[in-house]
Amino acid sequence: MAERAIQLYTAPTPNGWKVSVMLEELGLPYEARLVNLLANEQKQPEFLKLNPNGRIPVIVDPGGPNGALVLFESGAILLYLAEKTGRLLPKDPAARLLAIQWLMFQMGGVGPMMGQANVFFRYLPEKIPTAIARYQNECRRLFEVLDTRLAEAEWLAGDEYSIADIANWCWVRTYKWSGVAVEGLPNLRRWLDAMKERPACQKGITVPIDMSNPGDDARKDEDFATAARTMVQR
Repeated sequence: MAERAIQLYTAPTPNGWKVSVMLEELGLPYEARLVNLLANEQKQPEFLKLNPNGRIPVIVDPGGPNGALVLFESGAILLYLAEKTGRLLPKDPAARLLAIQWLMFQMGGVGPMMGQANVFFRYLPEKIPTAIARYQNECRRLFEVLDTRLAEAEWLAGDEYSIADIANWCWVRTYKWSGVAVEGLPNLRRWLDAMKERPACQKGITVPIDMSNPGDDARKDEDFATAARTMVQR
């Protein structure tokens, strides 16, 4: 009997890409469903039944541990999929904890700080230089932490590629959009280049639609900014 596809409710944002890249890496059957942020679909009753917080991504896995499983929060989804398949999370206890540590580094640091940098640098109509500098500087500091770690190991959890790399890459790769430089960070650049070459990463950032290079394409930039600005205002 064929495995039933996971339903992925998502939009073209770093948090959404984290899950689509993961699913591509695992080769699990899935169907991506675009949540139209501009139409405020994430706040509609049918979506709020899946995630009462009104945010993407969400998965519905018909092959969950006790039947159909609904799961939100991108970090929780990455952990679930890794445990479901026994992949992309090291089995060695110390390496496993390293992977979870660097996943939480993204969830609690890189994502929120880059998100705030985007708000003040890109989305708000009034420019507040001190706020822009505060968040861009913090993003750069976090990038330096990653660079230091990547001087010690090929991947964030050590010798094994893991969910920690997926989570951090989907945010860090948008550094241009946040107005943060990566010059002088050779280990981070090496890692960014290595991630970019992975077929699953290339595919995952085009799901559910291709707005994959914010900061490089003016038309896509405007679409990306409009969607993100809508989320900020709501």
